[in-house]
Order: sequence, then C-alpha cells, then structure tokens
Amino acid sequence: MAEAARALAHEGPPELQHHFENLAAQKEAVSLGMWAFLVTEVLFFGGMFTAYVIYRESYRAAFEGASNLLDIRLGAFNTAVLILSSLTMALAVRAASLGDRRRIVPFLSLTMLLGTVFLGVKVVEYAQKFEHHEVPGPHFLVPHGLPPQSEMFFSLYFCMTGLHALHMIIGIGLLTWLVRRARRGDFSERYNSPVEMVGLYWHFVDIVWIFLFPLLYLLGRHTL
Repeated sequence: MAEAARALAHEGPPELQHHFENLAAQKEAVSLGMWAFLVTEVLFFGGMFTAYVIYRESYRAAFEGASNLLDIRLGAFNTAVLILSSLTMALAVRAASLGDRRRIVPFLSLTMLLGTVFLGVKVVEYAQKFEHHEVPGPHFLVPHGLPPQSEMFFSLYFCMTGLHALHMIIGIGLLTWLVRRARRGDFSERYNSPVEMVGLYWHFVDIVWIFLFPLLYLLGRHTL
C-alpha cells in the first residue's frame, strides 16, 4: 500500500526523483551541486598554483632551469589533445540536448579516446623523468648546472600533473558510465542532465591543464 501511494504521488517521467516537482527543478539542483563542487576544486587547485608561484619567485633560477628539462613538444601536443576533447565533449552535450541518440555515443567515445591519449603521453613523460633520475626522492639527481632547489620544481610538477591525471581518470570513468547509459537510450531532449554535468567537469579539467601548461612548460624559457 505504501509503495502504491508513493507511486501515485510521484506523477511524472521516470527520470524525475521523488523529491522534485519537475525535471526543471531537478536539473537546477543538479547544476547547483556541480558548480558548488567545481568551486571546491578551484580552491584545491588554487592552493597548489599559489604554492608554485611563491616558490618559483623564491627560486627563480632553479625553476626556470628545471622547466627547460620538460618536453615542450609533448606538453603542446597534450594541450591540443585536450582542446579537441573539449570540442567533442561539447558536441556530445549538444547531441544529448537535441535528443540525437545516434551521435551521443560517438562523441563521448571520441572524448574518452582523447583523454586516454593524453594519459598515455603523460606516461611517456613520467618514464623519461624516471630514466633521467628527475623524480624527487632518494634517487633524484640534481640536473647539471642547476641549483638543488630544482627538486622542488619536480615535486610540484608531479603533484600538480599527477592530481590532474587523476581527475582525467575519474572523467574517463564517468564517460564510460555515460556511454553505457546512452546505449540504453536513457538520454533524450527532455532528460540529459548527466551528460551536461559530466561535460562541465571535463571542461574544468581541461581548463586546469590550460593553466598548468604555461606555468610548468613555458615560463622562463626565454631567459635561458
């Protein structure tokens, strides 16, 4: 009886949760929650960016010298990959908003593929650092001609890029979940909030890299 009463009280599409009056109110709440989450992420990454700027100003020669040891070609390639992934993600959100189910899965899959390419390139970069003993720790070798504070640069490099890569892995997991739901036909012109929210998350992760790339790879190269 109780279940029947709840079913009668919950008149609306199957995507509508029982504590919302309509899909518009549900989407507004979901959007507010996502934006609140992204604000906390901005504060989190902002602390790391602040630490980087402070230490870079304190040990400019060490940071600029260590920055020149990064492979700018791989960094630039990854930047292009993420910009392209933002485009495919935006197209997936557009397709979902139009109820175009035939295009949602391909665009989401392309975004996943580009994210995987990005992570693969980071694996190559990390492998180079291990090979050259530029990973902070007991086996770290101060690069020839650089101050010992260069180890601090690589500590921040691995913390910042590693945390960003972790967010990428989470994003790919969310995209996998969206692809499975899209193949079931869960998204339509009426209901597409999950695609839009994951899109916001993916764009945020891409924007973080847009700041990481110049800070880590570009600043100071003209001085050496």
